[in-house]
Amino acid sequence: MASQAVGAPLMSPPADAPAEPVRPIIVKKVFVTEAGHHGGAWKVAYADFVTAMMAFFLMLWLLGATTENQRKGLADYFTPTLVKLKQESAGSDGMLGGSSMVDADSYPHRAGQTGNRELTIPKGAQGGPQKEDAAPDKDGKRHRDLKAKIEKRLEMTARLRRLARQVRVMRTPEGTRIDLVDDAEFSMFALGTTILVPEARELITAVAEVISDDAAQIVVRGHTDALPWKPGVVANNWSLSTGRAEATRQAMLATTIPETRFDRIEGVADRELLVKDDPADPRNRRISVLLLD
Repeated sequence: MASQAVGAPLMSPPADAPAEPVRPIIVKKVFVTEAGHHGGAWKVAYADFVTAMMAFFLMLWLLGATTENQRKGLADYFTPTLVKLKQESAGSDGMLGGSSMVDADSYPHRAGQTGNRELTIPKGAQGGPQKEDAAPDKDGKRHRDLKAKIEKRLEMTARLRRLARQVRVMRTPEGTRIDLVDDAEFSMFALGTTILVPEARELITAVAEVISDDAAQIVVRGHTDALPWKPGVVANNWSLSTGRAEATRQAMLATTIPETRFDRIEGVADRELLVKDDPADPRNRRISVLLLD
């Protein structure tokens, strides 16, 4: 076999020889992270921290720059379910124990606040500067005075003192509400009628004498329980509640309250139950006398 001379050109492979496979090209990417850099997650955490601190200091300012009654109002604003429950209730146990969560309802809506550009403090707030002519809590005082007068009036006789447990006085966004509530032992009206029993008429007279000095307009609202009527009876709870409200208005007219004081009467049947778990509970039967703000 002859050898190929040095420096001679290489011989091409035979035409029928298999082609050599193409080798793949591999590219390796290397990412270098700078030391101490964690992306943008820290910004989100810092923003949450600043927001929480702002809310915290705002809460501290509110606690220091508002009265107790105003703080109750703020709490009620963020708990509407609780407010609704209190407004539709007849109060707690005990003589005239009812009191609404919005008992004061005296907020600094009017102009006339002290402060500067950086901080505005409501007039009369216990936690900040006060002026000597700070506006008094008129609505809260009116409610407390009225409640005390009714309680004093009912204490005058033994019979009214016994009926005092039927009376609830509370503060609502509309005004001061006086509820006259039935129970298992006492009913203001004869069963299924609009006829006031003598004790109820005496109770209404006592309440009317107390509120006769107040110039507020009056709304009388009748409530019933959800007991069904006997078959064949034409009456219903709507007409019954309205008729009882009108009977109460007539009884109050017999005192010193003029007819112009009455804004309207309402009959809501069993649509605003006091004891929602038991629609047939006698405490659902009641008369509400509302003194409008």
